[in-house]
Amino acid sequence: MARIFSGIQPTGIATLGNYLGALRNWVALQEGEDECIYCLVDLHAITVFQDPAGLREQTRQMAALLLACGIDPARSVLFHQSAVSAHARLGWIFNCVARMGWLKRMTQFKDKAGKDQEAVSTGLFVYPNLMAADIHVYHATKVPVGDDQLQHIELANDIAEKFNHDFGVAFFPRIEAVVPKETARVMSLRDGTKKMSKSDASDMARINMTDTADVIAQKIKKAKTDPAPLPEHVKDLEDRPEARNLVGIYAAIMGMKPHEVLHKFAGSGFGPFKQQLADALVAHIEPIGLRTREYLADPTALDHILQAGARKAEAIAEPIAQEAERLVGFLARG
Repeated sequence: MARIFSGIQPTGIATLGNYLGALRNWVALQEGEDECIYCLVDLHAITVFQDPAGLREQTRQMAALLLACGIDPARSVLFHQSAVSAHARLGWIFNCVARMGWLKRMTQFKDKAGKDQEAVSTGLFVYPNLMAADIHVYHATKVPVGDDQLQHIELANDIAEKFNHDFGVAFFPRIEAVVPKETARVMSLRDGTKKMSKSDASDMARINMTDTADVIAQKIKKAKTDPAPLPEHVKDLEDRPEARNLVGIYAAIMGMKPHEVLHKFAGSGFGPFKQQLADALVAHIEPIGLRTREYLADPTALDHILQAGARKAEAIAEPIAQEAERLVGFLARG
């Protein structure tokens, strides 16, 4: 049995892109034999300033959403990262193992920092080391990721290899990136060339997993398209990013292939297609939103679920973190 680890930032409301690209897969992974550990990475969230009350509220919101999507605390470990100190302790050790040159090559830092790299927090620069610690502190060997996260897995393996070499051990195992073969890549409803993001300035660019039926229908109705009808063949969508995106969303939510969607709707204008797409999304997402609000109605019970998950996570992580500390020469914690 392998151990799977994955995490999500609790800031912002999870979008349809997060759901189709990751969260739905997390739920499916619970059905296998591997042990699943799912983490709300609030330590990563504070690499940019967060309002403290807002961060607490959003952490609960994300936990409620994960439970509503089908994450089962009886079959998986669900917790918030800051509740398990082993993450931060191993993260510091990895800060001292990783090399500056490795971090400077990380493309996501360049994207997030932009042109004014001198003004961002040091946490934003070194967070890939903490991401490596998040995985290695459980000796997890499988991490479900998208293509944009493969560089982080490579870095995590580099850090583990250097740690093992420096201290003459075979302590941290190699991580395998698990990239789903048919993960939907959901793009912005306002610009089909950009990924749907929960940080987009326009709420109309995304479907939030807590949106009501009326809001979902309105966003799909106003989603950017082009004047041509839907074609017969997938290759004819290559230069039509918005059309390709909506067809891809319909295919993903209905469990179809894009060519099957086009076989059904070829020659149709976007009016009738958008109506059926909106109906399909409402049928799938609205129950998740309702369950999310039910969990949020009892924050004490929600906190107890996360705290119980943290105790399970700590039971796995603490012996691994303590052995890493022993290997580097720290005295026992007592």
